[in-house]
Parts: sequence; C-alpha cells; structure tokens
Amino acid sequence: MNFGIVIRVLGSLLLVEAGLMIPPTLISYYHGQEDMSAFIISIIITAIVGLILTKSFKYEKGLKAREGLTIVALGWILVSLFGSLPFVLSGSIPSFVDAFFETVSGFTTTGSTLINNIESLPKGILFWRSFTHWIGGMGILVFTIALIPTLGGGGFQIFKVESPGPAPDRIVPKVSDTAKVLYTTYFAITISQIVFLLLGGMPLFDSAVHTFGTVGTGGFSIKSDSIGAYNSTYIHLVIGAFMIFAGVNFTLYYALFKGKWKEVIKDGELKLYLSIIIMSVILIAININGSLYHNIGLSLRDSFFQVGSIMTTTGYSTVDFNTWPEFSKAILFMLMFIGGSAGSTAGGMKVIRILVVFKRIKREISKIFHPRAVIPIKIGNKVVSDETVTSIFSFLGIYSIIFIIGTILISLEGFGFETSITAVISALSNVGPGFAMVGPAETYSAFSNGGKLLLSFLMLLGRLEFFTMIALLAPSTWKKELF
Repeated sequence: MNFGIVIRVLGSLLLVEAGLMIPPTLISYYHGQEDMSAFIISIIITAIVGLILTKSFKYEKGLKAREGLTIVALGWILVSLFGSLPFVLSGSIPSFVDAFFETVSGFTTTGSTLINNIESLPKGILFWRSFTHWIGGMGILVFTIALIPTLGGGGFQIFKVESPGPAPDRIVPKVSDTAKVLYTTYFAITISQIVFLLLGGMPLFDSAVHTFGTVGTGGFSIKSDSIGAYNSTYIHLVIGAFMIFAGVNFTLYYALFKGKWKEVIKDGELKLYLSIIIMSVILIAININGSLYHNIGLSLRDSFFQVGSIMTTTGYSTVDFNTWPEFSKAILFMLMFIGGSAGSTAGGMKVIRILVVFKRIKREISKIFHPRAVIPIKIGNKVVSDETVTSIFSFLGIYSIIFIIGTILISLEGFGFETSITAVISALSNVGPGFAMVGPAETYSAFSNGGKLLLSFLMLLGRLEFFTMIALLAPSTWKKELF
C-alpha cells in the first residue's frame, strides 16, 4: 500500500473542501448572520488538517486500484466528518451524530433529513446543506482529480471506483480532462436550471439551492413542504424535467455536444429509462385520478414530478405521496430500487444493470430451445462481457443481502415494517424519503443514534456501490497486493 499518496490525496481533498466552504461563508456575511464564524473556524480547521496531510508525508508516484479504493472510501468519510463542522459549530445541529447524518445524507445525495423546522436555519447553513448535494453529485473526488495533475494515469483508479455504474469510461484520453468535461456539463445544466427557475419567479437564493438538489439528485429543500411550498405548475415542471435530465448518463450530453445524435437516440439504457418513467407516470396518474384527484391534468403533473423525483433518487416532493393508494406507492417503491442511469448523479441499482439482467434472462430462455446457440448479450452495438454480467449479478446479490440485513437491524428501532424497509432502501439507493414515519412530510429525527449511524453507513455503501466500502473493511486489503 502506497500510504504516502493516499494521505496526500486525502489532504488535497480536505483543502478542496475548505475552499468549497467559502461560498456559504460569503452568504452568511451578506446576510449578516451568526453562522459566519462557524464557517470561518471550519475552514481553518479543515485547511490546517489538509495542509498537514499533504506536506508531512513523503510519497512515491503511482496509484494502483487498491490505493484508489482506499482514497475513495476514506475520502467520503473524511469529507463528511469535516463537512459536519459548520452544523455543530453554528449550533444548527448541536449533536455531532445528527450533524454527521445530515452531512452524509448531503454528500451522498440522499436527502434524508433530521431537521423539523428547516426555515429557522441561517442562510449560510441552508446553502452549505444543499451545496453538499451539488459537490457530492458528480463526486468531490472527480473534482479533485481535475485539480491534481500529479496523479497522472493513476487518477483513473479513483475515477472508476467513484463513478457509479458497472463500467465507467473515459470520455477523452486523459482522466483529468474527462473530469473537466463532466464538470463543465454539470455546471452548464446547473446554470440553465437556475435561469429557468428565475424566469418562473423563484428568488435567486431559492433557485440556487433547489438547483443544487436537483442536478445533484439530492433533494434537500429550504422549505418544510419541499417543492410543494411553491404553488407553481411552471416551477414543478421545470424541476421535474431537470431531475430527469440529471438521471441521464452524462456521457450522452457530451455525445450530443459532439453531434452524435444517432448514438444518443439508439442508447438502450436511455430508452429503458424513459420508458419506465413514461409508463410509471401514466399508471400512477390513472390510479390517483380515480381516488384522490378529479383532474387528469393535476394527476399527470404530480405523477410526473414524483416519478421523476423517486426514479432519479432526488427525493423532492410536491405532495405527500405517503397518502397515495397502495398501487401507486408500490410503483414508487419499485422505482426506488431501479434508480437512474449509470454515469449520472442518480442512485439506485441503475437502469443499465436492469437492462443487462433482462437480456440475460431472455438469452437463457432462448437457450432452452436452442441449447447450442451462442447468443451474446448486447447493449447497442457493444457486446457485454461475461465478466461484466457476473459483476452485475454479484452487485445485485450484495445489494439484496445488505438490504435484508439492514432492514432487520433497523427494525430493532421498534418502528413499523413499512418504515424500516423504506428507510433502508432509501438509504441504499440514496433516495431520501420513504413511506410511513419516513415519508416526505416526516423526518428521521425519531431514530436513535445507533440507527442514524447505521443509515449513514448504508448511504455511503449505496453511493459507493458496496464493493469499495466492503473491500476497505476486509483485512486482506491491508495485508497483501490484490490487484
């Protein structure tokens, strides 16, 4: 293990985080609120520790998969710990466990919250809380890669561990350039949404923080009633549309920019992603229109928003879907598992994995009738290797096992089964709200410290897609070379 390079990158990561705390500090200064001192102290502490880590240890150049895995796993824990400081020091969330939960929820773009009266928080804290979504959405380590040219080709080891989905690829030859392309796209979508929200009459501050939660598919709002507080069909549709945009593989936007329209149109994952959304919107709209609504237009509007929110694992709400009929809730529950596209900011299992599983099932059925046939699994024009298929099934197996174990452990909290099972799936898929006691109109404040820490761990597991955190805990990772 090249501990020197690991510690140096972690130190650089903290320096980046300290820099990212400057915008909320300026927000606090502008509004003349007391939380400014909390941010200044947090920046100083984070920067000092970052400098110590970057300057105090010698390192050898070269970054292998094991170092990349360690950096990603420890990096997410580290930024969450230091990112909790403004909440604690400002007194907004006095308990460090609660602050850690809120910060992990922010960086992992989960959006589960413990805060009951969100409007009472200072502007700087509200900005930082939502900004963690934007930072974590594309990945703070991907951002760091773009800033540290000394990593060279080794940066790809971090990139492929941090990036969600079964097989992340470089868009351009250099991984640092790939990171820059992704963040340029990310920034362009962010600015676009802010402009659209401003055109709808939403204040600039509100537009910015809700855009962070949309593009990062996080879901933290500055309103207790979430997006429902803005009684505007225009705002609901804009945020709903941008949530769906954020759930698309970001490499497709680069392909569009390069004029490769046919490549985008033929993308199998995109087709399935949009098909699931359209079908879910129609089914839920029909279901709620007959029971709760008497206006098909409103039914379609709210169905569109909530399907987009849950499918992309954003977690915003315009209504309390906890009161919807069981059929509609069952569809939303299914969408919590599926999630968005690989290479997007969304969580969940990812549509591409579901697509490969369906194609594998189709192949096995075909082989019953044609046992000697060689039938490759294809996504578009690309053949999916058996190794990739195996890794996808391994992922789904681990996902299922952790989901079951997590549900059993959370049930010790003494809440109902619906609360326990949706709290766990919400954490693993980084959704945010669930049903019953963790519905969109509720918070996670009723959980014990142990329950909050467990859910925080599940959020990290889900964001890093299990293998990273599990491998970090394995003794063999530290004893010998594995890669």
